[in-house]
Amino acid sequence: MPLNFDINETLTDMLGAVKTTVKDNWNEVKDPASQFLQNRKERLQLLTELRLSGDISNKKFLSRLEDEKLVLEAELNAVAVVTKAIAQRAANAAIDVLQGAVKKVIDGIL
Repeated sequence: MPLNFDINETLTDMLGAVKTTVKDNWNEVKDPASQFLQNRKERLQLLTELRLSGDISNKKFLSRLEDEKLVLEAELNAVAVVTKAIAQRAANAAIDVLQGAVKKVIDGIL
């Protein structure tokens, strides 16, 4: 794994993207979103390692990220104060951060 990819930094950035998206509902969303990211940390790390090493294609990586996005959206939908649209935007924002971090590393390698 390249040294310029830090899963903890990326998870923090992902949580920040969720916070920016949910704005007024942050107090209600913070704990579930944080818990989700910590629970999925190893899986997200593995997906990232597989993509960066070339062991999975970008298509498969994006498909797996879509799965993660749907799981996060479901978790956020469980928080009653968040509308479906907000949950979708928050999940999209979080996964976009991870995808961007991986792309940045890949672009730096090439």
